[in-house]
Amino acid sequence: MQIVSLSKDISLKRSLEMGNAEQLNTVRLVLADVKNRGDNAIKEYSEKWDHVTLHNFRISKAEIENAKDNFDPQLKKDLEEAAHNIRVFHEKQKRSSYEVDVKNGSFIGQRVNPLDAVGLYVPGGSAAYPSSLLMNVIPAQVAGVERIVIVSPPNDQGALPDAVLVAASILGIEEIYKIGGAQAIAALAYGTESIESVDKITGPGNVFVALAKREVFGVVAIDMIAGPSEIAIIADETAYADEVAADLLSQAEHDPMACPILLTTSDFFAHEVAHEVEKQLITLPREKIARAAVEKFGKIYVAETIDDIIEAVNKLAPEHLEIIANNPHDIAHKIRHAGAIFIGRYSSEPIGDYFAGTNHVLPTNSTARFSSPLSVDDFIKKTSVIYYTKETWLEHAPKIARLARMEGLEGHARAVESRGWTKEMDQS
Repeated sequence: MQIVSLSKDISLKRSLEMGNAEQLNTVRLVLADVKNRGDNAIKEYSEKWDHVTLHNFRISKAEIENAKDNFDPQLKKDLEEAAHNIRVFHEKQKRSSYEVDVKNGSFIGQRVNPLDAVGLYVPGGSAAYPSSLLMNVIPAQVAGVERIVIVSPPNDQGALPDAVLVAASILGIEEIYKIGGAQAIAALAYGTESIESVDKITGPGNVFVALAKREVFGVVAIDMIAGPSEIAIIADETAYADEVAADLLSQAEHDPMACPILLTTSDFFAHEVAHEVEKQLITLPREKIARAAVEKFGKIYVAETIDDIIEAVNKLAPEHLEIIANNPHDIAHKIRHAGAIFIGRYSSEPIGDYFAGTNHVLPTNSTARFSSPLSVDDFIKKTSVIYYTKETWLEHAPKIARLARMEGLEGHARAVESRGWTKEMDQS
């Protein structure tokens, strides 16, 4: 990894132009086709891109049971415990409706209701991501969403990974469709003969999925357009170079555009970590991907003081931030902008990805300055409630009418006065 002095122009932002004109055009054609032709269009795209002929999109109960029978019992227990931890954490995020008394029996308030239906995209094909399923489904369940739909691309045998089906079974999710790509997003947004539309779509995917989500935003809500993963590590000479290197590579192996960086005040430690990164890369199964990320976006920044590092991190607003240094809690309290903060030697980033309970769907590309991790809030909506009695209306109607006329909105003023305010005042 390249070692450089910490500078004022430090940035995590990468040029993340999402797709090219050809890919965008393809996505738009697919969306329009599925909207117009429904299931038939999906079948054709499944044959074209997933190389599988599907007669039924929906996963059967028999397929779920077969996956459970074939699955490692210990892994199932691990998934169940992870699901429990995630649920406990997200239960704390639940919001309540409230009312505020005004006077004379009047009140204003807010009602909190879950969305009716959400769709979760789980990446698939040759890979399995049950952790992504847990992280998206559980906050929706805690919010109270009644209908949760899963879509995921099948392999060339027309099946989904056992791990995904077992994770869905643990959570009690039965509406699962083996379709992927832009056609799956279209089905969720517009509905087809066999798939009812939803109100919101969440979950990661490839460039076609991301483009499709962006295109249907407004028809449905979406969670975010997430960029490649990133990790920033604050470490000093008390940390172990091999452990820090391993944590950097844990994110580099995600994507050639992933961004792993280390910030330290020790030049000696910086060189130790750089050596360890190269040593570990050689034996990493995903070496090609990780090496591309390390060489293009990986950096080790050497700073004069820890305060300089804290200032830089708050500017970076990284997706993942590890702090492995003296007084890590003191440093953590000074961090304002990060998707998730991992404190101390034993809080390696994958702990948050899989098991601790916090959500691993996090803002990237410095958007943690204004965005938050996926949460229960993403699966609710709020409605304002206003109730004025006659007495409160009498008191405030003249004020409201004056404010409306100040803004040149005579219709607003007349709407308030149409209740008979003048007559009421004459009678009082």
